[in-house]
Amino acid sequence: MRQITLGLAAAAALALAAPALAQTRAQGATVQVVELYTSQGCSSCPPANAAVAQLAARPEILALSFGVTYWDQLGWKDTFAQKKFTDRQWDYAKGLRHDNVGTPQVVINGRLDVVGQSVPEIDSALKRAALVAGGPAVRLSAGNVAIAGAAPRRAADVWLVRYDPNIVQVPVKRGENTGKTLPHKNVVRELTRLGDWNGGVRTYAVPAGPAGLKTAILVQAGPGGPILAAAKG
Repeated sequence: MRQITLGLAAAAALALAAPALAQTRAQGATVQVVELYTSQGCSSCPPANAAVAQLAARPEILALSFGVTYWDQLGWKDTFAQKKFTDRQWDYAKGLRHDNVGTPQVVINGRLDVVGQSVPEIDSALKRAALVAGGPAVRLSAGNVAIAGAAPRRAADVWLVRYDPNIVQVPVKRGENTGKTLPHKNVVRELTRLGDWNGGVRTYAVPAGPAGLKTAILVQAGPGGPILAAAKG
């Protein structure tokens, strides 16, 4: 009886969520995802950091800065880098059919990548790889996220991202950027897979995040695949 009750409650919740998600799809602007892969030890990265920081001010763009680890042995350990971010960049290398990874790299909606050292360069890529209306609707609220839409070709991954919206100044004491203080914005601090999405309406619990960090959701067609939809809190 307990299992039946829970099943009916879940069905009722999904039925109530569906109209709100349809309204979200109709009224909400499509969020474009710009991912920067960078390192504080890379002398070519500051222009890309600045370009992505400038784009972060646009409400329709979710700009995320991922610190990678493979520069750490070359004189300066990146203070934001995590192995899972390096792994994510390698997933893109496979998905975009690259033989290697490098910094800086800007990935647009998981569909196209550029070096990304200027805003015009990234804007041009956005025009070629823009998400358009018609993808799954994502509604992010306190404590949960709901996703609704037609079934994708294969199960999609739902990612929870926590990032720092402030500009963080990092003094670099060794390596290629010795003596420079590098500004970073929208630095990703947490990346957690919430589960699969196979179409229809589904909700996922979103735990409370650390103070000062913002929350975003990515719906992605597998590791290194295209972004299907995104939302930011």
